[in-house]
Amino acid sequence: MQGADRVPARNNTQHPGRASLAVEPIMSFSNKKIATALAAMLGLAAAGAAQAGVSGSAALTSDYVFRGVSQTNEDPAVQAGVEYAHDSGFYAGAWGSNISWLSDIPGDISSSLELDGYVGYRGKAGDIFGYDVGVLTYYYPGDFPDGFSRADTTEIYVGATVAPIETLSLGLKYSHALTELFGYVGSEGSGYLDASLNWTFTPGWTLNVHGGKQWIEDNEDFEYTDWKLGVTKAFENGFSVAAAYTDTDAEEALYTNALGTRIADGRFALTLAKAF
Repeated sequence: MQGADRVPARNNTQHPGRASLAVEPIMSFSNKKIATALAAMLGLAAAGAAQAGVSGSAALTSDYVFRGVSQTNEDPAVQAGVEYAHDSGFYAGAWGSNISWLSDIPGDISSSLELDGYVGYRGKAGDIFGYDVGVLTYYYPGDFPDGFSRADTTEIYVGATVAPIETLSLGLKYSHALTELFGYVGSEGSGYLDASLNWTFTPGWTLNVHGGKQWIEDNEDFEYTDWKLGVTKAFENGFSVAAAYTDTDAEEALYTNALGTRIADGRFALTLAKAF
C-alpha cells in the first residue's frame, strides 16, 4: 500500500521517522501473538457483516506503505479492521497490521504489531461536499528498554471531499500530532497534508492518485513529500485488487535502514482486500 488504507486516517500511506532505525523482515507468519491478534480482528470484521452499522475489511498486501514509507522492510503484511457508524454521522473503529521497524531495532525491543483506534464524525454540506473530523491513536504493544522513546502517536484530523459527478471525488485532509510523532523527540505539533483523487473511469475500475507532505517538528531533515499512482479493481462479491506505485523525495541517507534497504524510494505494491 501501497498497503490497504486504514479507515479513515491512512489514505496511504507510511510512518515517517522510522527510516533511521533498524528495520528488517518482521513478521514471521508463524508468530503466534501476531497471528492471534489479527485473527481476532478478522473475526470481528466478519461478525460485523451481520450487525447494523458495522462494517469490516481484511487485506493481504505485498508491502505495507504508509505515507510513502515501507513499514515492513518491503515484506508482506496482513491487515484487518472493523468500524461502527451511526446514522447521525458519528463512527468508531479499529485497524491493525504487522510491522517490522520496531522489533528489528538493535536492542531489547519486542513489538511487531500496530493497532489503531479512532473516533470521528462525517457529514455532508449540500449534494457534493463532505467533511470528516476525528482523532486517531497508533499503538505499538510490546516490551521496550528503559529510556526508549515509544512510537505511540495520537493525531487529530480534518478532511473535506467534493464529488462533482458520481464517478469522481477529490479530497483534502490534514492530520496534526497531539503527541510526539512515531518516536521523534520533541515532535509534538507535526502535521501531514493529504490530497487525493479517485476516478471510476469504467464500472469496477478506479484510478487512485495521492500527494502528501509530512512536516516533523524539530526534525526538519526528515520531512518529505510523497505521491502515489494506482488502480483498483472492485468485484461484486466484496473483493478488490489494487496495484500502486509510490515514491517520495525523502533524504536517501536518512531513510535507509540498518539492512541497507531504502524504505522511502519508489516501489510497486499489490493488495488483495475483502470488505464485509
